Amino acid sequence: MLKYISIFFFLVFITNGNTSNKEKIIENLKNTKNLDFNFEQNINGKIENGNCTIEYPKKIFCEYAKSNNKILVSNGKSLVVKTITSYYRYPIDKTPLNFILDKNFLINKINILEERIVDRSLINYTINENDIEINVFFNKENYDLIGWQNTDVYQNFNITFLSSIRKNRILPKNIFKLPIQN
Repeated sequence: MLKYISIFFFLVFITNGNTSNKEKIIENLKNTKNLDFNFEQNINGKIENGNCTIEYPKKIFCEYAKSNNKILVSNGKSLVVKTITSYYRYPIDKTPLNFILDKNFLINKINILEERIVDRSLINYTINENDIEINVFFNKENYDLIGWQNTDVYQNFNITFLSSIRKNRILPKNIFKLPIQN
């Protein structure tokens, strides 16, 4: 009997030890309902930062620091970027965020893509969809999404880094309600 128990634990250890980065990232995504984080965004050399909350699928609310009260909000269908002086509204499916904010899409893509290890600490997948290339990055230690790079609807090169990530929190009601145009 002791022999069978030893073999069982050995097999469990081997199986868990051989779980791939891909499987761990997918499991982490499956277990994430929402996340909030600080971000730093570099768009063609212009750096902005702030805080965002994502709720899957396709909802995001971001407040930018020091920037005319700039916010970015998606209710899952439309994306609004609003400042004191401007208001832009886009269909979410016309933006790269349509893919980045859809964890089922990410899971399906990651399942079929090859990973690339960057600086021994990041796991990268390159997604090509509808003439859009998106590089998504995951932390090799905890398998959290920690950033992406893409070209936006205006052909600007966009790099976004996430930090201070918190997952599966209770979110304020109406956080993803689109702001009205002034």
